[in-house]
Amino acid sequence: MAPDEDKLRRRVIVTPIHSGTIPGNSHNELVSVKKTDELKQNEVAIDGIVYDLTSFNHPGGGSIMIFGGNDVTVTYKMIHPHHTSKNLEKMKKVGVVTDYKAEFKFDTPFEREVKQEVFKIVRRGREFGTPGFFFRVSLYVSFYFVTEALWVLKGSSITLAVILGLAQAFIGLNVQHDANHGAASKTPWLNDILGFGADLIGGSKWTWLQQHWTHHSYTNHLSKDPDAMSAEPMVLFTDYPKGHPARKFYHKFQVLFFFPILSFYWLSSVFNPQILDLRQRGALAAGMKMENDFTVKRRKWAILIRLIYIFVNIITPFLNHGLCWKALGHIWLMSTVESLTLAVLFALSHNFENSDRDPTKSVRLTGEPVCWFKSQVETSSTYGGMISGMLTGGLNFQVEHHLFPRMCSAWYPYIAPTVRKVCAKHGVRYAYYPWILQNLVSTLKYMHQAGTGSCLENPYSGKA
Repeated sequence: MAPDEDKLRRRVIVTPIHSGTIPGNSHNELVSVKKTDELKQNEVAIDGIVYDLTSFNHPGGGSIMIFGGNDVTVTYKMIHPHHTSKNLEKMKKVGVVTDYKAEFKFDTPFEREVKQEVFKIVRRGREFGTPGFFFRVSLYVSFYFVTEALWVLKGSSITLAVILGLAQAFIGLNVQHDANHGAASKTPWLNDILGFGADLIGGSKWTWLQQHWTHHSYTNHLSKDPDAMSAEPMVLFTDYPKGHPARKFYHKFQVLFFFPILSFYWLSSVFNPQILDLRQRGALAAGMKMENDFTVKRRKWAILIRLIYIFVNIITPFLNHGLCWKALGHIWLMSTVESLTLAVLFALSHNFENSDRDPTKSVRLTGEPVCWFKSQVETSSTYGGMISGMLTGGLNFQVEHHLFPRMCSAWYPYIAPTVRKVCAKHGVRYAYYPWILQNLVSTLKYMHQAGTGSCLENPYSGKA
């Protein structure tokens, strides 16, 4: 299906509502009129219209309920690239919100063409995991469980600590990430099972969904991207203006302690008290509501899984070696390897020289929404090629991943050249680094500039 068929990317156009009726409601029934923060846990708002999810059998599974009580306009359009307004008719319209204001626009010429060209390569229904992808998944999963078994049964060691750290990082990169994006398989339960890989490495599937989907919807947004604020107050990823209260004197030196701070990623995840209520604080600060039955019912399971993780990975070394520094050293080494492998690769994706750090600035200045697809490209970078993709779960193709987050990472090497061509045609800035080291150097330069407040309004210098 061509992406502009039936003016395909035309979305519901919201007009001012004064009569208490829903646009398109042939019965002209009276409906609720409310503000976004008054949405119930079983309701979501899309383009200003409120939908009831209670009786909706979502093809992707019940995890949709994690977004209950929120405006999901951007998230919906992001993860349903083939949908038209007709697909929304499957949900029950129950009201409107009066305070909806769009920051992003869709159905732009750039969006239509990039979809049209990419969908020639990856046809609808084929965007999920390939045989090669699942072969790699089986290797990474086997590697993890064998290493974990040795850690528990044979006892920890320096060598095993390094290997286990890598094994857990590979699960985070190559297994749970695609699965929790719903991109590994068209079968929801398989995505759900593989998605628990987040819990196998000291995280949580449910808080990951809360934070990561919010990050994808609002990448580098000054107030809505949890990842952009995740390391504060120790490290600034956002280039705040000089004199901003978030700036501290030590941020001038943050490039010097950048890696040490990232090495605590595992520790901050495993012992994060957010596991107790499953309310990810970054997403909460961005305005997402998470107090719904779906989340509440999963708290006990999240806590149980976390306790099992702590026993297997932290308690057993002491059981094998006794209460000693050696066991603690092994745990620290394992955690550091996992942390740096994951956190450094995460940091590269959106923090580099001349990345768009304020994609909605023009909205504040002019009131005109910006192209969401364009903002995703200009806030992300891509490095390397297929080999890097096999090792990082496609996270090296960050531009492609943010344009098509529900497409399996196995497809990104094939669509990347086409994405670059379309970007060049439409004047959309695409940052590509042939090698990871080049992206890393650019990230360190940016971190220094963000810390000192010396980022300049230079013309874009990334190479396409």
